[in-house]
Amino acid sequence: MKVVRFHAPGDVRFEDAPEPEAGPGEVKIRVRNCSTCGTDVKISKFGHHHIHPPRVMGHEIAGEIVQVGEGVDGWSAGDRVQVIAAIPCGECAECTRGRMTICPNQVSMGYHFEGGFAQYMVVPREVLKVDGLNRIPEGVSFAEASVAEPLACALNAQNLARVGTGDDVVVIGSGPIGCLHVRLARARGAARVFLVELSRQRLEMAADLVKPDAAICAGEVDPVEEILKLTDGRGADVIITAAASGKAQEQAIQMAARQGRISFFGGLPKDNPTITCDSNLVHYRELMIVGANGSSPAHNAEALNLVASGAVPVADLITHRLPLESAIDAFGIVARGEAIKVTIEP
Repeated sequence: MKVVRFHAPGDVRFEDAPEPEAGPGEVKIRVRNCSTCGTDVKISKFGHHHIHPPRVMGHEIAGEIVQVGEGVDGWSAGDRVQVIAAIPCGECAECTRGRMTICPNQVSMGYHFEGGFAQYMVVPREVLKVDGLNRIPEGVSFAEASVAEPLACALNAQNLARVGTGDDVVVIGSGPIGCLHVRLARARGAARVFLVELSRQRLEMAADLVKPDAAICAGEVDPVEEILKLTDGRGADVIITAAASGKAQEQAIQMAARQGRISFFGGLPKDNPTITCDSNLVHYRELMIVGANGSSPAHNAEALNLVASGAVPVADLITHRLPLESAIDAFGIVARGEAIKVTIEP
C-alpha cells in the first residue's frame, strides 16, 4: 500500500509499505479521510520527540473497518468509524478521576502508532480499551468525521473556559481551529463572537465562512482597543488564543472583562515559552487563565454528535480535498495559510 512517512526533519516521503493486519484486540480500517493540521507541518519540518522514525503520519482519521481482530466485540467489517488522536491510559490517577486529557501516560496516533496518511491502518488495542473508536453517525461524511478530532479539542477548551449563554467571546487566530471555536461558541449560546487575526487575507477567508460579529485585523489595528470599543469598555467574557503567539496571550489578558476567562489554547514555541503577565489585571479583575490540552475519547464522541446535529457545521471549512500522493504538498498549503482545512483522501 501507499503511505506518507516521516523519516527525518525535512524528509517526508510518499512510498510503499506492507499492508498491515489486525492482531488480537485490534481493528484494521480502510482510511477514507485523514485531515491535516499545523502539527503535521511542524513534524515534517522539525520532527517530534515522541516520534521515532520511520513513522506514518496523520492523526485526524476516519475510515471503514475491513478486518476485526480476535477478541474484539461490537465492531464489524463495513462499520464507519472515527479514531481518537490522543490516547489516555485509562488507569492512572488522572484518568480514574475523569481527567483523561492530562493523562501522563498518553500516547498518540501518528506519533507512537502508525497514523492515517495511508490506504490502510490498524487501530491499536490501546484505542479500543478507552472507547476511542467512534461510530460515525448517519448523514456525517468521512471528511466531516475527520474534523471531529480538532473540534473535540475546541470542545475541551470551551468546557474549561465555561463558554456559555450571553458571553462575548474573542477568538484570536483564524485557522481551522479558530473557525471551529467561532462556530462552537455560537452553538453554546455566545451573544457575540469576534475573530482576531494578523493576516488580512486569512481573516477575510475565515470570516467569509464563519461570519463573526466583527473581524479584526491585528496587523492593522490594536485588537485590545477594538475589543474594548465593541464591548463599551467592558472587555470580553472569554478570550481563546487559537494561535501560537505569546503576544496574543498577553493581549488576551488585557482585553478580558472582570471575571473573564482566558483559554491558552495554542501552545508557544519551546524556545520562547514565556510571556509578560500583568498580574494586577488578573488579581483585581478576578481573571481566570486556563490551559487546554487536546481532547478525551468522550469529547470526540460529543464532537461527532455536534456535527451530526448541525449545531457545528464543518463541511464548508474543508476547502481542499487532495489524494494521498499530494499530502506533502498539502503541508505547504497549510503552512502558507492558503486553506482553512485540508483533508487527504487515500
